[in-house]
Amino acid sequence: MFRYIVRRLLQMVLTFFGATFLLYALVFANQEDPIQALAGERPITQNVRQVLTERYHLDDPFLTQYWYYMKGLLTGDFGTSLTGRSISDMMAQAWPTTIRLALMAIIIAATVAIVAGVISGIRRGSIFDNVTLVLTLVILSLPIVVLAPLTQLIFGIKLGWFPPTTGADPGFFKLLMPALVLGSLVVATELRVTRTSVAENLRSDYVRTARAKGLSRQRVIGVHVLRNSLIPVITLIGVDIGQLMAGAIVTEQVFNIPGVGFNLFRGIRTEDGPLVVGFVSILVIIFLVVNLLVDLLYAALDPRIRYE
Repeated sequence: MFRYIVRRLLQMVLTFFGATFLLYALVFANQEDPIQALAGERPITQNVRQVLTERYHLDDPFLTQYWYYMKGLLTGDFGTSLTGRSISDMMAQAWPTTIRLALMAIIIAATVAIVAGVISGIRRGSIFDNVTLVLTLVILSLPIVVLAPLTQLIFGIKLGWFPPTTGADPGFFKLLMPALVLGSLVVATELRVTRTSVAENLRSDYVRTARAKGLSRQRVIGVHVLRNSLIPVITLIGVDIGQLMAGAIVTEQVFNIPGVGFNLFRGIRTEDGPLVVGFVSILVIIFLVVNLLVDLLYAALDPRIRYE
């Protein structure tokens, strides 16, 4: 296990440098006029052009520029946005909100998917199973750009069950509807994977052996079937982190949530290169760490899995 962790950490370092290199190149190096890309659509005076050239080392070769960027990133200095605000301060304000939203979405989606998936897998062909499959098809067919404003219109404006917008420092209730919308991105896939995994494990030899030994149905399902069925679901949850971060861009913009997605949307729209690069670099780190933790959970769920 120790060697596996060391090997994965080395892979994470290489992946991080590769991803940030591509990100930096896409945002800055491929622009015909990097200074104009930094300033967006605003006209640039000669003084402003000179200041931006010195601040972002645009007179230096590309690899030198990337070195300055990585040096600041590894020391916690993310620079300043084109609005003049410190990107580190913007992250300190945005990340707590997005973390709360993402955790709520993951917990809601995983709870619904596992409970409904287990029931559907046990009762294949029942009314509950058929209704669940139809609902998952409907959810999968609705993109987040349609579902988010539609949910806001129906449940926030028409029915008034939830606040239509959240504003600064939203609490649990204000984040509930956005979390439900964001969780819908992954709940259908997780539910179907859970259902399929449970149905396959119920037909396994170890289940028949456990029943032959006289174990109760609840113990067979709760201890043996569910534990083995959770392995692909846990894998999917780790992969879904990236999808949730992408969906947060739309969700936070629609519900006016001042989080990471909201800032990224604004940065992309205004071509604020430093802001986009800083926030996405942290997202890369989070995605790598979460996938490592998911891999390490395999051994806890199934003792037969070893990484040596």
